[in-house]
Amino acid sequence: MDGRRRSQYQLTDETPVYVISVAAQLSGLHPQTLRQYDRLGLVSPGRTAGRGRRYSARDIELLRTVQALSQEEGINLAGIKRIIELENQVAALQQRVAELSTAVDGAAAVLQQREAQVHASYRRDLVPYQPPQPGSALVVWRPAPKRPLD
Repeated sequence: MDGRRRSQYQLTDETPVYVISVAAQLSGLHPQTLRQYDRLGLVSPGRTAGRGRRYSARDIELLRTVQALSQEEGINLAGIKRIIELENQVAALQQRVAELSTAVDGAAAVLQQREAQVHASYRRDLVPYQPPQPGSALVVWRPAPKRPLD
């Protein structure tokens, strides 16, 4: 999303709009095959109030992927279901990694800002103590004691 509010009537790839006959034509599959894929949980289309299936553009793409895996790669439906589950899991994990990366970057920026504030608060008239190196002389200055005024 680009920051603007979307109208409830604005279509996205996830908007379920295609009836089963149109989805079958778009995916190149038979409507009965779509019903079977729905029963197996391979593709889960949206439902109308009357329980009719409505497919989104993303569902159509998933149907094409299932068909390609089945017909071209020879993968059985159980294998395809597992592939889809793993791809969904990977996508969710990638989203989580992106969220955590953003949080870490934000925390690092706050930490740098606080560190800069601490450094800015240092007294400039103090000099850090460095212990003498071996073999060097250490000179300590001691002021003479003050005499009381007469």
